[in-house]
Amino acid sequence: MNTKTKTYHPCAKINLGLNIVSRRNDGYHDLESVFYPIPLCDTLTVTQDEGSPGTCALHLSGMELEGHPEDNLVVRAYRLLAADYALPHVEIDLHKAIPSQAGLGGGSSDAAAMLNVLNEMFALGLDANALRHYAVKLGADCAFFIASVPAYATGIGDVLTPMVHDVPFRGKHMVLVKPPVAVSTREAYSHITPRQPVSHCVDIVSQPVATWHGSLTNDFEESVFPAFPEIAAIKEQLYDMGAVFALMSGSGSSVFGIFDEAPQILDGIFAESKVYQLEL
Repeated sequence: MNTKTKTYHPCAKINLGLNIVSRRNDGYHDLESVFYPIPLCDTLTVTQDEGSPGTCALHLSGMELEGHPEDNLVVRAYRLLAADYALPHVEIDLHKAIPSQAGLGGGSSDAAAMLNVLNEMFALGLDANALRHYAVKLGADCAFFIASVPAYATGIGDVLTPMVHDVPFRGKHMVLVKPPVAVSTREAYSHITPRQPVSHCVDIVSQPVATWHGSLTNDFEESVFPAFPEIAAIKEQLYDMGAVFALMSGSGSSVFGIFDEAPQILDGIFAESKVYQLEL
């Protein structure tokens, strides 16, 4: 057997604004947000190996390993394609660096990467639209990670429109903070009152970052911050450190701050939290 191996680095994303605009008849919510990829990545390695065709084995390493491997989105992505294509057995090594329950889309990114890997390794011939069709079956934001390029997201997060204008992040620095708390997305949605935003986030993010404060908002902050004051405190701390803009990502619990200059001292400021410094 000619062994095939491919490695991907699925990235995280942040939400540049997140507005819940209506409740759908199916119980889901329509939203609008700008999905923006950031250079915080997991590592996914897939190797063709001996074993029963149409099966896979997942080996996890890294942080916050929760749940059963059989329930992992990467395994579900494999099975989704294996139902339509004759796939050989593969061994999957997934090293987690993106924290979970952080509003960063790590699981969705891993699943989309798995679809991309299998398509390339075994020449399935799926174009981007076909891959996105499979991806939305795994999660509302999975389709974004097929290409991982900035996009205006509507619907339940599955309708993606390429950005007309670049987000003005050139030369900026990000501090991303993930506190040791978990926010239930279901619970966060239960406290939301949908409404139309005053300004659409896609229009706001084309303006200089210094103009975003007070205009670019995340509707989840209204209910999450009172329940988790430590998350609200992180946002305030980032502003105290000189951030030109700060916001919670998704339904939490991570918060990001955008800086003109990279902060020099971060040790000890965010006790017990995971802190990442990223160049944009």
